[in-house]
Amino acid sequence: MKTTTRRTLFFSLLACACLLAQTAARAADFKRETVYQIITDRFFDGSTANNNPAQSSGLYDATKTNWRAYWGGDLAGIQQKMSYLAGMGVTAIWISPPVDNLNTNIPDGSGNPTASYHGYQGRDFKRVEEHFGNSANTWTDFDNLVTAAHSSGIKVIIDFAPNHTTQDNAGEFGAFYDNGTFLGNYTNDTNGYFHHNANISGGGWDDRYQVEYYTLFDLADLNQENSTVDAYLKASATLFQQHGVDGFRIDAVKHVTWGWEYSFANSIFTGGDSFLFGEWYQGNTNDPLYHDSYKFANKSGISLLDFPLNTAVRNVFGSANSNFSDIDAVITQEASNFTWDEDLVTFIDNHDMARFLSINNNQNRLHEALAFIETARGIPCIYYGTEQYLHNDTSGGTDPYNRPMMSGFSTTTTAYQLLNKLSTLRRNNPAIAYGSMAQRWINPDVYIYERKFFGSVALVAINKNDVTGYSITGLNTSLPVGTYSDNLTGLLGGSSITVSTGTGGNNPVTAFTLPAHTVAVWQYTEGAALPQIGSIGPVAGQPGVKVTIGGRNFGATQGTVKFGTTTAVVNSWTATKIVATVPAVANGSYNVTVTASGGAVSNGIAFTALTAKLIPVTFTVFNASPTVTGDYIFLTGNTVELGSWATTWDGAVGPMLAPNYPNWFLNASVPAGQTIQFKFIKIAAGGAVTWEAGANHTYTVPASGVGFVNVNWQY
Repeated sequence: MKTTTRRTLFFSLLACACLLAQTAARAADFKRETVYQIITDRFFDGSTANNNPAQSSGLYDATKTNWRAYWGGDLAGIQQKMSYLAGMGVTAIWISPPVDNLNTNIPDGSGNPTASYHGYQGRDFKRVEEHFGNSANTWTDFDNLVTAAHSSGIKVIIDFAPNHTTQDNAGEFGAFYDNGTFLGNYTNDTNGYFHHNANISGGGWDDRYQVEYYTLFDLADLNQENSTVDAYLKASATLFQQHGVDGFRIDAVKHVTWGWEYSFANSIFTGGDSFLFGEWYQGNTNDPLYHDSYKFANKSGISLLDFPLNTAVRNVFGSANSNFSDIDAVITQEASNFTWDEDLVTFIDNHDMARFLSINNNQNRLHEALAFIETARGIPCIYYGTEQYLHNDTSGGTDPYNRPMMSGFSTTTTAYQLLNKLSTLRRNNPAIAYGSMAQRWINPDVYIYERKFFGSVALVAINKNDVTGYSITGLNTSLPVGTYSDNLTGLLGGSSITVSTGTGGNNPVTAFTLPAHTVAVWQYTEGAALPQIGSIGPVAGQPGVKVTIGGRNFGATQGTVKFGTTTAVVNSWTATKIVATVPAVANGSYNVTVTASGGAVSNGIAFTALTAKLIPVTFTVFNASPTVTGDYIFLTGNTVELGSWATTWDGAVGPMLAPNYPNWFLNASVPAGQTIQFKFIKIAAGGAVTWEAGANHTYTVPASGVGFVNVNWQY
């Protein structure tokens, strides 16, 4: 969320259990999916009954001229367009935060009423917003949407905003509720539910402490280290899981307490398999907190929206017309940093930036950019209306003009047809979902890259020049010998290629011409082979957590799954997906393998076994000095959650924060009910490590809730 706007029905235990089981069976492997982001209020008005509900009347604008008011889109509207979405190849929808939002009008600088139509000012995280559902804030419309989506083979992701409630200096002053019961507000915060710091500004956007603990745009900043807030947010996410949600896009993940988010993710994974990805805004891989971002993604179980690649895509295909080397450099850099780079969510635009056609009103370039994110590594996300060439260029097309009402639902646009074809390929060829990505031929205007997963291959060629074709010579590929037609059937100008015999995965392609503004995709899907694992999710969990293993050739008859040498209980088994339970193994790293019923053994995939469910604990060490600029204090200890005594930046927990230097603190997630041993270390700018003296510190982690540890640095 980066918005300039300021501001139950209970299921029976049996029904909840059934929904939770359904979610666990559906959710974790998103690499085959095409996600479609919907601003619920701006998609389709399915029910006029909720346009101007009594408890928040006056926030709806039937004329659709006030860009900061509700315009009528709702959950029923999304449900009514499910066949349109399925026909486009959409396999997952990401919808606006559906929780009950701010009820009051907060006038803008010109006196015009504004509303939380976007959903990012939650007041009750356990009820559904009346403008999206019904005036009683029940779950009926949400449940109907989930049922319709699942019936169409579409997963449901909700936007979840655990960083804040509502505006802290107007309206409801941050007030939040627990299923209708008032908990507290910002102005009378006797229970410590909020951080009371200034707005982030200036250099604070690169300061770890301010980024996590200061305020975003006057929005009341929740204190996740408070036991009530911790329990409330986790229970709210669990409630959505019980109502069938398959994934969570976590808003402003960069601005929520990083260590706490490990426990938040683990709570969701303990409840049932879900895919999690977060908004960590950064312009490129040179961002001061880029290292923190990939360490967070690698350790927390929460993937990220791929902002560095988004920047490169907009520069290359947009009006800047940068060279394709910009994209290739980001792909290469992130592959070396992110353990699970194929889980990064890729996009060309979203609700916080000008739409692509506002920066470059060129449909050829739009098609090329869409084809790139659909076939490159990562999980593609399409912003609603892109397939209809929707854009409004007022004020450069930025917020709120990047959120117009959906203009129509044609199924004949080139973009709609393109997404259908490439989404189908993503589902059918595992090279697109799971494969490596390698550049095969490049110049400033042409990018030819290959995706490869064992024997399955896809070769993609893009020429973004609008007038010049290029002769492609010296191109090699892993495609087997043969002639390949364009998988897009010439939709974007592609034609066939011929591959002849080579060696070492370098089969030469007969020279051909790639015309101007052309995209071609050639692919081969391997036949019978050994079991092949392409995905595991979550990537970390304690014994008893269910994981989903995605891939192919597992066979129709159940075989076995092993974590190292320990056999796991199999909950379900198909030829492409297995759900298994983490066995009772010691904490640490494991190689997970699948053995088919006939005895064939798969490749291995890494998994981290946690000791127990994670509890957020705030560690404070006093008088940890001296340090100089570039030196940081880290936490390390005897469990995998504490880095197993690691002494590197990426292995240890941290860096810790020092707003009250020389005292350092950090919230970290550690195993519930365990007696842990730990120490603090200084890692200097050059990598030199200094341990504190004395015996190991010990601490017994609470079985639930939150914890706090205060110790002195031992000299």
